[in-house]
Amino acid sequence: MTDAQETAADSSLRTTGGAPPDDGLASEGLPTPLLEPRDGIPPVIADEESLAAVIAAYARGTGPVAVDAERASGYRYGQRAYLVQLRREGAGSALIDPVACPDLSGLGEAIGDTEWVLHAATQDLPCLREIGMVPSRIFDTELAGRLAGFPRVGLGAMVEGVLGYVLEKGHSAVDWSTRPLPEPWLRYAALDVELLVDLRDALEKELDRQGKLEWAHEEFDAIASAPPAPPRKDPWRRTSGMHKVRRRRQMAVVRELWTARDRIAQRRDVSPGKVLSDGAIVEAALALPANAHALAALPGFGHRMGRRQLEQWQAAVDRAKALPDAELPQPGQTVSGPPPPRSWADRDPAAAARLSAARAAISSLAEGLNMPQENLITPDTVRRVCWEPPAQVDADSVASALAAHGARHWQISQVTSPLVAALS
Repeated sequence: MTDAQETAADSSLRTTGGAPPDDGLASEGLPTPLLEPRDGIPPVIADEESLAAVIAAYARGTGPVAVDAERASGYRYGQRAYLVQLRREGAGSALIDPVACPDLSGLGEAIGDTEWVLHAATQDLPCLREIGMVPSRIFDTELAGRLAGFPRVGLGAMVEGVLGYVLEKGHSAVDWSTRPLPEPWLRYAALDVELLVDLRDALEKELDRQGKLEWAHEEFDAIASAPPAPPRKDPWRRTSGMHKVRRRRQMAVVRELWTARDRIAQRRDVSPGKVLSDGAIVEAALALPANAHALAALPGFGHRMGRRQLEQWQAAVDRAKALPDAELPQPGQTVSGPPPPRSWADRDPAAAARLSAARAAISSLAEGLNMPQENLITPDTVRRVCWEPPAQVDADSVASALAAHGARHWQISQVTSPLVAALS
C-alpha cells in the first residue's frame, strides 16, 4: 500500500448520508460510491450579498482551497466559466454563478495567498483569470498523479485509486450555461471539490515518499506564474481535415469560411461547430463550388440549410476565389525551431542520430523514475537541443541550453547527464 492509500484508509471522509465508510474499505480496494456532499448541496450564489458572505467565510477559513470551474465547451463560444466550485476547511463548499456574479476579484483577493488545489489546473486557470481569480500558489492533483507514476490521472480515477471513493462523472460534458442548473448537475459539481484537498494531502505524502515533492512544487510554481497564452496565429490552420487541403486557393477558402463562421459564432455565443462543421469547410475548399446550388450538394451543406445561409457561405467562397495570388496564404505555418523529425535523416543525419540517442536515454530515465517522458522533459525541448546542440557539449552548456528552453531545475538535474552522452 502506498502512503497515499494509507492516508485514504485513515481518513474520516463521508459517504451517502454523512456516515463514515466501513473500516479498511479503501485499503481493501473496494471503492465506496460518493453520492452526496457531506454538507449537502450548497445553494448557488447568484447575488452580491450572498457573494460577500462567501468571501468573508473563505477569508476566515483555514488550509488549502479546492477550486474547480465548469465551462460549456461544445455549446458556447469561448471557454468562459459558467460555474465555480470551492471548498475550504471552516467555510464548507460553495457554488458560484459567474454569469450573475461576473467579478470574483474580491474572492480571488480573499484567498489569493492561500494554496489553491485544482485538478488539471491549466484547463481552469484561464477562465478563472477572466473573472478575477488568480492564485499565487497551486497544487495540481492531476500533475501530481503524473509525477507520482499513476497510470490513470483523471479526477475520478485518482479519487478511486488513492482515496477509495467512486465519483459520479455523468455530467462532465453537459451544457453548463443552462439556467437554472438541475440539481443532479449541482450535486456532481459539489462532489468535484469534495475530496480535492484530501487527494492533495495523500498525493503530497506519496510524492514526498518518492523524493519528488520538490519537483512537484517547481512544476506548480511554473504553472501559477505563467503569463496568459498569446493568441494563436492563424487559428484557421487548425481546422480538422486541413491536411487534405493542398492548394493555396483552397487554403484561402478555408480561411474565409473559418473567419465567417467564427464571427457568427461569437455574435450568437454558440460553439463554432454548431454553426458550420470543420468537415463542411474542408469539403467546400476542395470543391471550390461555383454557386450556392453547387455548395448545397456538398456534405455539411444539406437540405436543412436555408438559402440565405447557403448564400453567406458561398459569398465567403467567392471572396477567396477572387483574391489575387499575392494575398493567398502560404502553405504551412512559419514555425520557429527545428523541422519535423521525420525529415531529419535527409536534412541532417547527425542530428537524427542525436535525437534517436536522446529519445532512448530519456525513455529509459523516465521509466526508471516511473513518470511520463513528457513530464520529465518536453519532447520539444529535446528536439531543439538535438537540432542545435551547444558548440561545446558538456554538462554546463547542456544545462544552460535546457534552461533557455524553459526546463525546470529538477528536470535539468535529471536529464543533463544522459543528454550530454546522447549529444556526444
